Amino acid sequence: MQVVTRQYTSFDGLTLKGEAYGDPNRPPVILLHGGGQTRYSWGKTAAKIAAAGWYAIAMDARGHGETDWCPNANYALDAFVGDLRAVIGSLEQLPVVVGASKGGITALAAAGESDRCPVRALVLVDIAPRIEPAGMARIMNFMTARPEGFANIEEVADAVANYTQRSRGRNLEGLKKNVRQRADGRYIWHWDPKMIASAFEEDVEQRGERLLRAARRLTVPVLLVRGEKSDVVSAQGVEEFRDAVRHAEYVDVSGAGHMVAGDQNTIFSDAVIDFIKCLAA
Repeated sequence: MQVVTRQYTSFDGLTLKGEAYGDPNRPPVILLHGGGQTRYSWGKTAAKIAAAGWYAIAMDARGHGETDWCPNANYALDAFVGDLRAVIGSLEQLPVVVGASKGGITALAAAGESDRCPVRALVLVDIAPRIEPAGMARIMNFMTARPEGFANIEEVADAVANYTQRSRGRNLEGLKKNVRQRADGRYIWHWDPKMIASAFEEDVEQRGERLLRAARRLTVPVLLVRGEKSDVVSAQGVEEFRDAVRHAEYVDVSGAGHMVAGDQNTIFSDAVIDFIKCLAA
């Protein structure tokens, strides 16, 4: 399968990096990761989507991975939305957009707040307008826990295993794509620390109201995927979203937490592919 690194330009001139899988002439699927992740979190899913006949583009969001860090620390929701619309504008076909957590927030706002919806369909992964404070606090605690970094990749692996509650894998090479090595040899996460300040400044209640308004405007096909064990999206959050988007399909992934694609990748990928296959029918 053809896998190439692609480069795009953000709405304000930053360089955005993406990993593209499959034939660029096929219908596109853009995959947006969660806060603190990189495009490589989608590797298995992106490859499966491409094998199913789509052109999968996994993006590094601004301030993440190999995409530029914003010099003026603009990490507001509108900035991420502007970037997504810029990438979509460079494509010849309307894409399906799959967004997890922060990526899902971006996708929902971009799709629901546009007079002319820029997406073919929307997949939201363990995110809804209303999110649980305890779950978000756990994520923020993880992201801010080690400002001094890690002495080696083994320490990184231990931190990830503790957070995800998964056993530590034997091959740690993939983790190197999620960290940067400083001049002193220590490893730090592959995202701009200035994003944290922006996140703490955000009014979560106002954002929830904004996203709920965006949800009510959706007319394109929508799939909401929740991890059964999620502490970020509750049953009540799902119910509110489904009341707002009556045509939305819903999948609850057994055995998965907030990191659905990583916890139960086969089940998750199959659900997404089954959903987008119907678009081509």
